[in-house]
Amino acid sequence: MAELILLLTTIASVLIAAHCVEHQLKDQEFVSNYSYKSLISVPNNVSVETTVLDLSHNNITNLESTDLNYLLRLKVLNISYNLLAELNKDIFDSSKRLEHLDLSYNKLENVSCTFPDDLRYLDISYNYFTTLAVCKGLGNLLKLEYLGFGAQQILQSDIEAISSLKLQRVFLNLDNLTYYQNGSLLMLNTKYLHLASLSKKNDILNLLFDAVNVSESLELSNCANVFYIETSYITAIARNSRVTSFYLNRLSLLWNIIILILQAIWQSPVEKFHLSEFTMLGKINEVPFDYSNSSMKELHLHNIQSKVFLFDQTILYRLFSEMNIEVLTITSANFLFMECPLKPSSFQYLDFTGNAMPDDVFQNCETLIKLRTLIMADNKLQKLAKVSSMTNKMIALQHLDVSRNQLDYNEEECSWSQSITKMNLAFCSLSNSVFKCLPKNITWLNLSKNDIAFVPLDITHFEKLEYLNLANNRFFDLPDCTFLPHLIVLQVENNQIPYPTTELIHRSSNVSRINMGRNPFHCFCEIRMFIGEVKKSPGKMIGWPEKYVCEHPDNLNGVMLADFYMPEIYCNIFILVPVIVVPIILALVLLFIICKYCDVPWYLKMILQWTQTKRRTRTSKSDYWELGRDFDFHAFVSYSEHDASWVKEIMLPSIEKMDNSIRICQHERNFLPGRPIVENIINCIEKSYKSIFVLSPHFVQSEWCHYELYFAHQQLFTEKTDNLILILLEQIPQYIIPSKYSRLKSLMAKRTYLEWPKEKSKHGLFWANVRAAISINLSDLHREISHNESQALLNDQEDTNSESVSVPSESTKEDNLSGH
Repeated sequence: MAELILLLTTIASVLIAAHCVEHQLKDQEFVSNYSYKSLISVPNNVSVETTVLDLSHNNITNLESTDLNYLLRLKVLNISYNLLAELNKDIFDSSKRLEHLDLSYNKLENVSCTFPDDLRYLDISYNYFTTLAVCKGLGNLLKLEYLGFGAQQILQSDIEAISSLKLQRVFLNLDNLTYYQNGSLLMLNTKYLHLASLSKKNDILNLLFDAVNVSESLELSNCANVFYIETSYITAIARNSRVTSFYLNRLSLLWNIIILILQAIWQSPVEKFHLSEFTMLGKINEVPFDYSNSSMKELHLHNIQSKVFLFDQTILYRLFSEMNIEVLTITSANFLFMECPLKPSSFQYLDFTGNAMPDDVFQNCETLIKLRTLIMADNKLQKLAKVSSMTNKMIALQHLDVSRNQLDYNEEECSWSQSITKMNLAFCSLSNSVFKCLPKNITWLNLSKNDIAFVPLDITHFEKLEYLNLANNRFFDLPDCTFLPHLIVLQVENNQIPYPTTELIHRSSNVSRINMGRNPFHCFCEIRMFIGEVKKSPGKMIGWPEKYVCEHPDNLNGVMLADFYMPEIYCNIFILVPVIVVPIILALVLLFIICKYCDVPWYLKMILQWTQTKRRTRTSKSDYWELGRDFDFHAFVSYSEHDASWVKEIMLPSIEKMDNSIRICQHERNFLPGRPIVENIINCIEKSYKSIFVLSPHFVQSEWCHYELYFAHQQLFTEKTDNLILILLEQIPQYIIPSKYSRLKSLMAKRTYLEWPKEKSKHGLFWANVRAAISINLSDLHREISHNESQALLNDQEDTNSESVSVPSESTKEDNLSGH
């Protein structure tokens, strides 16, 4: 039963996961981009998962039904800028989900196909349509929001077919227009009408009268020559209009025509006027302008250029500064200055982004009393203190944007308007001192992309600050937020913070939202506290967990902090000591006890000596062969009579009986009777391969032991052979060694000796070391020496023979002389 439940649970989990994957795939867009490929037909390898297909800017001449019928998920199709001349009737029958279709800039003359019912965007402009009969097939597209089209003739009957559609935006290209039937545009039901390339050669007056009464928003593009008509027509069209938002794009006009149009619009129902990508021509002179009786509220000028450079610029500045409107935007117009209004102004919003205005502008200006927003981004402002004095008389100013200016602050006195609550100082190269020159009542502050490393702790007057952006600076830790009691959002992303300290995390507990993403986090023990705080309130960190990634160490680079794990034992010293250090200490103590009890160091020392002894034995054999020495004994043993019992009862049996081939020379059994003792000592030492000295306190008291040691030591120096073996039977205090035993002191200090162990278990290894030191086959040594002597004798005879041959006899000498 349990297995069955587990199986059903697994199947359910798989089905849920599959459903989630399918749902995610539905929400995702699969883009297939084939633009700019010089294609002449639709490629046949387009993925069936495609939802967005871009075939623009190619040379496709024809669309077949088989090109699209398998793309059942297609939502967006862009086939603009191609060479399509016709569309098959059933081309979109399989594209039930198609919502966006762009067929502009082709060679279509007629469209007989049926468009999908879910279509929201359709652009068939810039084709070769004679009339707009194509519109008769669009009446059923009830979801259509955007329609772009154009033809040589515009008739009411064609437009009437789409009059029931509630369109958001209509684009109409008129570059090929030859005939316009009055009232045709009035059939459109749209919120925004965009006319492009209207030409003076057309019946423009009727078309313009209709255009300004279609919707509340009208845009004219590339229509410069339209305005070279009588002033009365322009004024009449403007005053008999229902347009409240008027857009003019891509125009080049004379200065006097510009003033004429602006004056006509000023006294029309238009409330918002946008003029962009505009070039002023002709002489710029002062022209009277009537600001009265206007509905105008907003004037937006963007990307304004002038072909005239020598003129009185105050004409422009005065024209705009005296306008009685609420919003004035002049961006990317290369304005060098702007004058202060002569009388109290109605300006509430001023935007001069992308000009070249210095910080002398609006100094001591007392007439901008209603101004609430001032944007001076990307200009030539230099001194932050001077910018503050610019605002100190703007009593209603709330929002100031001076971003993207190279501002400098040297701790001069600042005098901001007390009403400022929002300030943008991004991209200004400001340092930490900027906090000493900020409005006290500020609630929103952007200091991103500056050169700030910390927030000075003596700044305590930002009690109302709610939003602080310090992204892309040089912070190495979170700023101290204790002086910001009402802070809600803190941005510190893209700084140099490896990990925020625990104290500063707690000091920012009052902050509701913090963005610390894209910092070079160091994933070590220190960051665990930060991760723990985040997991307690994951909604507090903006961008968590995707933007919080380890950078160090290298093996964790790219790992999200949410996936980082380091055991507590590696970071907590109080756990590390009892868990790791204590067992190590106990193990070392245990090892020490074991070594002490079993005397492991002694065994290691003896094994090392045995290895060194075997190596020295091999070396000494070759040395004796070179000397030609002949040995009768393996070793001569020297000892005190007080130690004789140990030598006879323990040493000799342990060596000779365990290895019958070893012969030890002992004075009692091997000294020749009748010879002097000294001669016997010398003879025994010379006939022995090694000399063993049994050292003890009694040894240093024996005169004969001293002689034996002296002769053996002399042989060591004369023959340079390693022939001494020292056995320390008992410890010898240095103070009891007579001064004449200087050689013994020297030997004990420089040479390794074998120390007799008291424990019986160690005797075996001890005697193995002794036997290894004297182990040699005397018979092999005799044969080798005999062979070497025979070889040497043979070499001497050969040298003698060669000399007898090479030296001529006396008779030979005489023969040679007689021959000459």
